[in-house]
Amino acid sequence: MNFIRNLIHKADRSQIYVILLSCTGIGVFLYMNKWSYLSLSTDGWVMVYTMLGAALILDYFTFQIPPKGNQQSMDSSVYLACIFMFGGAFSLSVLLPVSLILLIKERNLTWWKHIVNFSIYTLMIAGASFIFEWTGGQPGEINGYNLLPYFAALAVYFIINTMTLGLFFHFSTKDALQQMKRAFVTESLLVYLCTLILALVLTILVVHNGVLGLILYLSLSILLSHAFKQLFVMYQSIEEKANTDQRTKLFNHSYFETMLENELSEARRLGTPLSLGLIDIDDFKKYNDRFGHLQGDSLLAFFGEFLIQRTENTTVTAFRYGGEEFTLLMPGMELDDAYTFMNKLRKQLNDTPFEGVEVFPHGCLSFSAGVAPYQVDMYNKSQLVDQADKALYYAKKQGKNNVHRHGINEGMEHEIDLVQDVRDIEQQLNLFRYKDIDTFKHSKRVYKYALDMSEILELDNAEKRLFVLGALIHDIGKLEIPWSILNKKDTLTCEEWETIKGHVTWGKKMVMTNERFNDLIPYIELHHERYDGQGYPYGLKGKEIPRLCRMLTVIDSFDAMTTERPYQKTKNLLEAINELRRCSGSQFDPELTEIFIGYIEKRNKQQPLF
Repeated sequence: MNFIRNLIHKADRSQIYVILLSCTGIGVFLYMNKWSYLSLSTDGWVMVYTMLGAALILDYFTFQIPPKGNQQSMDSSVYLACIFMFGGAFSLSVLLPVSLILLIKERNLTWWKHIVNFSIYTLMIAGASFIFEWTGGQPGEINGYNLLPYFAALAVYFIINTMTLGLFFHFSTKDALQQMKRAFVTESLLVYLCTLILALVLTILVVHNGVLGLILYLSLSILLSHAFKQLFVMYQSIEEKANTDQRTKLFNHSYFETMLENELSEARRLGTPLSLGLIDIDDFKKYNDRFGHLQGDSLLAFFGEFLIQRTENTTVTAFRYGGEEFTLLMPGMELDDAYTFMNKLRKQLNDTPFEGVEVFPHGCLSFSAGVAPYQVDMYNKSQLVDQADKALYYAKKQGKNNVHRHGINEGMEHEIDLVQDVRDIEQQLNLFRYKDIDTFKHSKRVYKYALDMSEILELDNAEKRLFVLGALIHDIGKLEIPWSILNKKDTLTCEEWETIKGHVTWGKKMVMTNERFNDLIPYIELHHERYDGQGYPYGLKGKEIPRLCRMLTVIDSFDAMTTERPYQKTKNLLEAINELRRCSGSQFDPELTEIFIGYIEKRNKQQPLF
């Protein structure tokens, strides 16, 4: 058993899926077909050859539907018609020679893919045949008074195809299940409805008109296949235009947002690295003013082609972010690797000639860039973009033609006027003096705790600024809560608690009006998240919550417990410490909880805790 577990652990999930699918398909074929070839009459063999030829002709006229690589053909109508006329065993008798001929003909396709394809078709035919007979279907002429077996057979055929192919794409291409649902269910449904109609048409034509009916059926199927093929070409063209910036031929901003969301989800799920680069062409406005917008557009197109060539055959995807700004999404790259790649890109651009580069201060094409890594506590994609943007800003401050990594030496030159920031925030908090003086005092106390903890945690200047200002402003959203609820003496109702919980969202919206304090949003929005994932508003868990936000949760809760509130009993210091320890690992980060308790005990060692 241990050997099997180790084998499964080491094997790729897609490989395990392929092996299980193939074994199941071959087993079902052997059980259901039961070597029916031995019992076929001369007329039966003629019909096998006839249906075999029809299936091969329709297989030749394949067409694509989304997602990329999902090939479809009308040959399924042949197998369904065989079920309706002669039963499932006969349909499998047609499938086997078709699969063998395709194996010889398409030798460029890996052998195991032929087996997977054969297995999927076998399962679809077996399932459709079973449900056809189970719902009262009888092989032979179409029974127009009982169409349920035909629709039931198609439904099972479609469901098995959707499940087997959907899982295969999911394991092999790591597409999200939501994409699979859209691609296979929505896009394939029309094809399968046409397949059922064609299967019924084929059954009627062959039963009543023989070879002539088959010829008419093939003509109709080929025309439909061609129409679907043209439809997919049109779909591809529209999708490409929707996702591509026409000037640079790179993916556009909208597609970048979608891809960033997907890559962040993948990095979060698999624990793999992800880096983002943000690029700004240096002095592009100067070039535009000198040579005009048309030549400026030519420079953008040139730079777009440059990025396409340099990212080809890599995991890096380039996007036009807007204006002269571009982004590079780098899955699988650690920060240092991404920095090296971006720096190499910058040097290659410096050495690339272009008309009019003499107007640039460096005498060559150049860009400034910021690189930021994905971190497990990033709960919003905008955080990664903001960090890359800050690194870009720092790179431009250093004289441009430079690449900077987020978090490297930024704090050393970051001028922080903490006193002025505190003064500005306190002016907003002064509104609490008339509405809820307790919240005002609470914010000031939490701010003072944060000042002390920033020293204990040895935060740098930039981290200290964010932490203490975040602590000061964390409850700003309570300004939107009605006075009657904030000052209610009785226990709050469930509806009133929901109103109280809304303060994190309102606070975020209030702070977003001042770009200067946008960095404080996580402290406002996340200070009621819990370590066990049972908090609000997102239900983040463990290290998904930024470390200093976890620290703020401990501080905020401790002060709330030790301060008189109208809707709860006040705890003394010893009771509050015991409560922190009781909720350690569930509501609070255990490590940070002990650090804070140590600080409280040290601060009060000269005083009794009860």
